[in-house]
Amino acid sequence: MTASIDAAEVRRRTSELLAAHPPATTDRTQFLKARFDAGLAWVHYPAGLGGLDAPRSLQPVIDAELAAAGAPDNDPRRIGIGLGMAAPTILGFGTDEQKQRFLRPLWVGEEVWCQLFSEPGAGSDLAALGTRAVRDGEDWVVDGQKVWTSSAHVARWAILIARTDPDLPKHRGISYFICDMTDPGVEVRPLRQITGEAEFNEVFLTGVRIPDSRRLGPVGEGWKVAQTTLMNERVSIGGARIPREGGMIGPVTRTWRERPELRTHDLHQRLLTLWVEAEVARLTGERLRQQLVAGHPGPEGSGMKLAFARLNQEISGLEVELLGDGGLLYGDWTMRRPELVDFTGRDAGYRYLRSKGNSIEGGTSEVLLNIVAERVLGLPVEPRNDKDVAWKDLSR
Repeated sequence: MTASIDAAEVRRRTSELLAAHPPATTDRTQFLKARFDAGLAWVHYPAGLGGLDAPRSLQPVIDAELAAAGAPDNDPRRIGIGLGMAAPTILGFGTDEQKQRFLRPLWVGEEVWCQLFSEPGAGSDLAALGTRAVRDGEDWVVDGQKVWTSSAHVARWAILIARTDPDLPKHRGISYFICDMTDPGVEVRPLRQITGEAEFNEVFLTGVRIPDSRRLGPVGEGWKVAQTTLMNERVSIGGARIPREGGMIGPVTRTWRERPELRTHDLHQRLLTLWVEAEVARLTGERLRQQLVAGHPGPEGSGMKLAFARLNQEISGLEVELLGDGGLLYGDWTMRRPELVDFTGRDAGYRYLRSKGNSIEGGTSEVLLNIVAERVLGLPVEPRNDKDVAWKDLSR
C-alpha cells in the first residue's frame, strides 16, 4: 500500500477530477474513464489499473465526495459479475496485458461479464464439470454446456472453467479461461424462472476457439483460480454494503409503519426478530469488508451468503403474510430478459418468488454449510471417495 495516500489526498485528487471533468457537462462514459485513469475507481487496486495502491478503507471517502457532486456511478448492479468476480480474479491471476485490456472497460461498464461455471451435471459439485477444452496449436477448442448463467444474453465476456485433462482427479485438470461471448459456437438460450422472467440462461459451447493468451493461471490449476472467483462471489452477494433497513427488510418495515391495520402480535414478534437479524447481518458484512482491507476474501463470506439467503426467504415470506390477500397478487408475468439481477425489486410476490433462488445461486446453502464447518469452524472434513479418482473414471 502507498503510505502517502490518506483521506486528505484522495479528497484532493477527487476535487481535481471534478474540476477537470464537471459531471454536469461531461459525458457519463468519459467521466467514468477519467475517474478510472485518476486511480479513483477502486482505490486499493494498483496505480494504472484504476487505483492508487491505497487502503480499501479510503474508497467510501471518494464515493461520498463524488455522490455529493452529482457524479455518475458505473451502475454496479448491471455489471456486478464483472466487478465482484471477474475483476479480482483477473487482478490476482491475469497477465499484465490481460489486466490492461480488461479492467478499464469492465469497471466503466462498456463490457458486461458473465460466469460460465455451473453445468447440468455439475452445480453443487462444480468440480465434476464436463465441459472440455482441448489444445489446438495456440488455441483451445471448447465444447460443453453451462447453465444458470446470469447476464449471458447481454455479456461480451465470460469467465469460464473447463476440463483440460480428464485423466486427473476432478479438482485437478481444470483450467480457467476468458471467453468472448460473440465468438462463433457460443449459443445463449433463456431459462424462464418462477418469477416469469428469464434473468438466467443456458449456454452451449460448440467448437469455440479461445486463444491461449486468454487463459488465467497455469494449465490445470483452474480450480485454484476459481476459488478466488467463488469467494469473491459470496462476498459480493451476501456482503454488499447497504444502509440500515436496506435490502429485503426495507419494504416490510415500510408496510408495517404505513398500514397499521395489518399488524398482529405474532407478526410483530416475528418482524422484530428478523429486523434484529438483518441488522446483525448488515454489521457483520461491514466487519467482513474491513477485514478485506488487509487481504483477500476468505471462507467467512460463505457464512454471509448463508445468512443472506435465509433472511431473504424468511423476510419475504413474512411480507406476503403481512399483506394478507394482497400478498397473493402478482404484478406481471411477462416474459422478459432483464439486464440486472434485482433481489428486492417489484412487488411482494416477486420478492417472495425470487428469494427462493438465493439458497441455490452463488453456492447452495448445503455446500456453504460444509465450507463453514470445515474451513471456518475447523470441523472434520467430510469423507470424499472420489478425491484421488481420475475424472474419466467417475460414475456419471
